[in-house]
Amino acid sequence: MALPLLNSAVACADFSRAVQPYISQLNDLPQQIYQSATDPQALKQLYLDTNPLISAFAFSLFLVPFFLVASEINRNYSQVDRFWSLLPTVYNLHYVAYAHAKGLPTQRLDSLAIISSVWSARLTYNYWRKGGYQIGSEDYRWEILRKYINPPLFFIFNVFFISLAQSVLLFSVSMPTYILLLAAPIAQTQMTDVLFTQALLGCVFLAFAADQQQWNFQTTKHSYQSTARVPANSKFSAQELDRGFRTTGLWSVSRHPNFLAEQAVWVLLYIWSCYVTQTYWNWSGLGAVAYLILFQASTWFTELITARKYPDYKIYQQRVGKFVPKLWGKGIGDFNKDLEEKKR
Repeated sequence: MALPLLNSAVACADFSRAVQPYISQLNDLPQQIYQSATDPQALKQLYLDTNPLISAFAFSLFLVPFFLVASEINRNYSQVDRFWSLLPTVYNLHYVAYAHAKGLPTQRLDSLAIISSVWSARLTYNYWRKGGYQIGSEDYRWEILRKYINPPLFFIFNVFFISLAQSVLLFSVSMPTYILLLAAPIAQTQMTDVLFTQALLGCVFLAFAADQQQWNFQTTKHSYQSTARVPANSKFSAQELDRGFRTTGLWSVSRHPNFLAEQAVWVLLYIWSCYVTQTYWNWSGLGAVAYLILFQASTWFTELITARKYPDYKIYQQRVGKFVPKLWGKGIGDFNKDLEEKKR
């Protein structure tokens, strides 16, 4: 049996009942796939007979050698980055498809599938327009990091973090969806499910607005740098563009409003699973926690680079919160006045 027999919503969040009995399926899955590879009907049956969380985790492991080989051959370590906006939705759609195939109630899961697809569309579009899918494109942070780590150690880093940990992370943020799948026949949809979907959509649109504001600033800045003239229709002054980073709009209350919204999506999904299962916490939150830790570390590294490139960025850091707006202090205020005082 691929799914546990559960009689309460709370039991859906119990790792010992919802996951542990199926871990052994992971060992046999590669051989079973090999034996069924030429028989579509057998593959379909294998899909239905395998616990969906286990098959999703197996797929995340299956991707690892492809990420590793591609990155080492091309000496380009943004292979996972190209799938970052897609894989969580692939996993979510997998759970939804499995629920449909098993004849489970899917109203809650269908809503989540739509939200996840919108999330992917927004992030994929933003990555594409910044040139992320161009041949040879690589996150500038990997290049900088390679200067501080010798090749043998960086290879180990690539194996265990870039290729393995990140692939598993993109699976793990979707784990609450598995709990929602298990709860589907037990916990009926309620008005609170609508509120969760609205909150998730709000986070996605907040991230889109932040992305667009940053895009407007950066395109204007690049035009200004190439022509030495502020574009006629620009909303930014030469002083703002010379500073090099945006401090207005959403970026006046958060240094990374897009990152704030991005993290909130997966935290809200986890909280949703807790609410549906009537628990204060459950094991699926490990994905959201790992996601938060990764964003803390990567944002710290990004800001370290930015502060070296733009000296005024340190004042911005003092005035504006990294993710969550500061509830005290002067805020962005008169930024130019602060710069003048700094120069005295």
